Amino acid sequence: MFVKVCGLSTPESVLAAVAAGADAVGFVLTPSPREVPPARARELLAHVPDGVAAVGVFRHEPAVDAVALARAAGLAWVQLHGDRTPADVCTVHDAGLKVIRAVTMEAGKEAFDSWGEELLLIDAAVPGSGEAWDYASVRAKGLSGRDWLLAGGLDSANVADAAGQAGAWGVDVSSGVESTRGVKDLAKIRDFVNAAKSAQGSGRLS
Repeated sequence: MFVKVCGLSTPESVLAAVAAGADAVGFVLTPSPREVPPARARELLAHVPDGVAAVGVFRHEPAVDAVALARAAGLAWVQLHGDRTPADVCTVHDAGLKVIRAVTMEAGKEAFDSWGEELLLIDAAVPGSGEAWDYASVRAKGLSGRDWLLAGGLDSANVADAAGQAGAWGVDVSSGVESTRGVKDLAKIRDFVNAAKSAQGSGRLS
């Protein structure tokens, strides 16, 4: 099971995620309680070893601006939320960066088609709510054989079951490993990664 821990903002949280076995870490470079400036993300990147993907997360910024901020932070991955088009994916790829494209369960059918992104992330209809949802409903989207991440309302207690219900290739967590909004709990990070890794699934980046 591929595991991404998102919204990290301290060396301690990055080290905890990496030590627990996370496959990717996310730095929020868009307005949010978890936001870090590019210079801070670059400092945190020093604690991310080779083989662990480091991702810059963006909401509504134009793709070209996301690329510029990701480059300033030294990141090789861009995660795009909000209303997007295939051209946005091309913009990031043309810059030599990789893409995680985030969609919500209420998105139109075409949003679940492959636009060439490396990973698709599927979130609850109301992303950021931190509430569990009908994970099994993802199976109706026909994603078998694709690399995609399940997100929204996950924590160490439900991640294995949720991933199994959804048939997820990987999982992504942020609020589910926090003590308060925007503040990561190191023990919760370790517990989440361990629980996710115990779930069935063999997601690995090629």
